[in-house]
Amino acid sequence: MERPDLAPYAAHSATSRGRSHAEAFKDARPAFERDRDRIIHCAAFRRLEYKTQVFVNHEGDYYRTRLTHSLEVAQIARGIARRLRLNEDLTEALALAHDLGHTPFGHTGEETLSTLMAEFGGFEHNRHSLRIVEVLEERYPGFNGLNLSWETREGIIKHSSEYDCGTAPEINAFEPDKRPTLEAQIINLADEIAYNNHDIDDGLKAGLIHLDELAQVEVWQETWALVAGKYPGLAEERHVYQTISHLIGAFIDDVVNTTGKMLTENNIDKHEEVRHHTASLVNFSPELQRKNKLLKQFLFRHLYRHYKVERMRVKADRFLTKLFESYRKNPTLLPRREQEKFDLYGREQVICDYIAGMTDRFALDEFKRLFEPYERV
Repeated sequence: MERPDLAPYAAHSATSRGRSHAEAFKDARPAFERDRDRIIHCAAFRRLEYKTQVFVNHEGDYYRTRLTHSLEVAQIARGIARRLRLNEDLTEALALAHDLGHTPFGHTGEETLSTLMAEFGGFEHNRHSLRIVEVLEERYPGFNGLNLSWETREGIIKHSSEYDCGTAPEINAFEPDKRPTLEAQIINLADEIAYNNHDIDDGLKAGLIHLDELAQVEVWQETWALVAGKYPGLAEERHVYQTISHLIGAFIDDVVNTTGKMLTENNIDKHEEVRHHTASLVNFSPELQRKNKLLKQFLFRHLYRHYKVERMRVKADRFLTKLFESYRKNPTLLPRREQEKFDLYGREQVICDYIAGMTDRFALDEFKRLFEPYERV
């Protein structure tokens, strides 16, 4: 049932290392298609709808959330995988799962929990994504977690970006000295393509960045001029959308062409050769890496460190710190179901799991319930 023309270096369901728990399946779906479906139907995936990408949920319905971001990453990643004849089901599963472990309030929440958990094992969102699919989801008879394939879980813990920590102890079960599948390597760049380009859209819509500022960014200016040449007199808003669309297409083309070239130059024609290669085989070209770095620097200065975003970051750190400290001081504030897990996982880990699972909206409401005297509890 799997795509018959997969490349020899692609991941194949038939050669998967399997799952942690034996199951009697009700149908014959390929392993990675089943993984994707389980991820889509889990509670942690649904909660991404109300978790911050850059703008907190209450700031407007237009802006990206972790859920819409994950869908955009999946779209980009599948397009790359298809052109390279890689396993689209595994690619999509990893794209949809890559942010399951994110906290409320984006990377601010992750940084706050990392600080609060420093003496209790730490916190990092890839580790927490793996914890969700291996432990915290409770849907199936006989085991906790989603019982995903080994390759899917490996891709989750080995997902990397500039924010991530690559020294998690959990990685020891997934051959830390080897590269993950090409499908997993795609997610790193698909994630970057998605958030760079769509954060431009959200930043412009919010008025935190402006077109005259973006004109100073080389890759944006080049693509803006390309669109102007194709569609003379195009209205500004449509010009913006088309520039973002052309940027995404150009980044995808570059990844496909560069990766194909690297596979050829390194004589990669077996899946195991991917795993033993010394570096990632999925990359941007050196020229696009340079341009992309300038774009990221622009977004960091003008959007991610904009004073309005900073104000929400400071508030979010305060909210989550107060919640964590209050639960530690008085654990009976937690729902009984959470208290019953203390002996199994430890008090601080249970508190961390509970807070990390909150949406932005739930965390704000919980803060009001605990600290505003006239708020109903």
